[in-house]
Amino acid sequence: MSPALIRAFGPALVPAAILLAAVLALLAGPTLPPSLTGLRTLGPYVLLLLGTGMGVWFNRGRPFIALASLLAAFGGYSLALDFGAGSFAARAVFAGTAILVPLNFLLALVFPERGVSHHFNYRWLMLGVVEIVFVAWVASAGHSSLSGTVWQDLLEHWLLRSPPTPILGRILFVAAFLAALWRAWPRPPRTHTRPLDTGMVGALLAFFIACEWADATGAFGAFMGAAGAILLVSLVQESHRLAFRDELTGLPSRRALEERLHGLGPVHAIAIADVDHFKKFNDTHGHHIGDQVLKLVAGRLARLEGVGTAYRYGGEEFCIVFPELRLADALPQVEKIRADIAAYQMAVRRDDRPADTEAGTKLRKLRSPEKTLSVTVSIGVAEADESGSTPAEVLRNADKALYRAKEGGRNQVSS
Repeated sequence: MSPALIRAFGPALVPAAILLAAVLALLAGPTLPPSLTGLRTLGPYVLLLLGTGMGVWFNRGRPFIALASLLAAFGGYSLALDFGAGSFAARAVFAGTAILVPLNFLLALVFPERGVSHHFNYRWLMLGVVEIVFVAWVASAGHSSLSGTVWQDLLEHWLLRSPPTPILGRILFVAAFLAALWRAWPRPPRTHTRPLDTGMVGALLAFFIACEWADATGAFGAFMGAAGAILLVSLVQESHRLAFRDELTGLPSRRALEERLHGLGPVHAIAIADVDHFKKFNDTHGHHIGDQVLKLVAGRLARLEGVGTAYRYGGEEFCIVFPELRLADALPQVEKIRADIAAYQMAVRRDDRPADTEAGTKLRKLRSPEKTLSVTVSIGVAEADESGSTPAEVLRNADKALYRAKEGGRNQVSS
């Protein structure tokens, strides 16, 4: 498998592994010792509660809504089963779960991410309360004078009949799954899949399996727990991504660079690239143009993958690490990137350019840009010498070489 495919779809391996573990746990269920049987009921609660709490802690709205919906669904259906698996209460709660959970996923995916805590925004809380009260009201049909018995006949409608998953629930699941898949699919300029996007896809798939296999002993709890575990792990992965990857350029951050330096062997080269006259770009054209410049340079530097790894070093500076390469081998790679950046004519975004990347790309093909800009970089390169210089010393030598490139007239490579 190519490194590009691993980078793009690597996050999908974790949800796949958790789903496989849920299947194996379900198969091993009958052989579990009595002391571990409580995991079937307590395990999903622990995973879903922990994930919901982490969603609040990290202020991530989409996974919080998904986990809170799954937690309410699992708790509600577990309580309804006390009336008997074939009771109207259990069937009503199951139908409500199978319909409302994918609906909540879909709404969370369609609306922009605004975090959990948003000023005077209680819409999600109100929606959750309304859903819980409504499902409880329907489930009490025949037991309460307020609910009456009309729901008992309505639940036999072909769209709502269950189990397995009602037709309406399947329709909403397909819509939510496609929306999640659309968000997770890597598209330029983003070449990697975000863990939370992949986690939403995996959690939806686990929830659907839980509903389809709800009649199998322990299946509902096993796969609801798997959905919680997938989102929980994706939250941890997302926090790691935010800590070690620069959000603007998509390159690994300086913190990731510092960790990489500790693991370099005795043979390596390091380059530092600096965007020429970057302050002038910002002052003349605005910070949004400056951001475009940084993305352009980062995109070209990212093409070195396979021979070197580019990092956002800070501001308009980037660092490229060439493990196992001597200076003589690294210099042609760096010079090629420098020339590629200098030859590129960057189209300045129009004010009326669509926010959507794909729509903007299509529009750019139909009309010529209003303005183009050229960008150049100065690059300093250094290598580890035979005296056993440390990566930190090589980095400092590369920085000195960068200053020589700038003093020499910029848009050049110095070593």
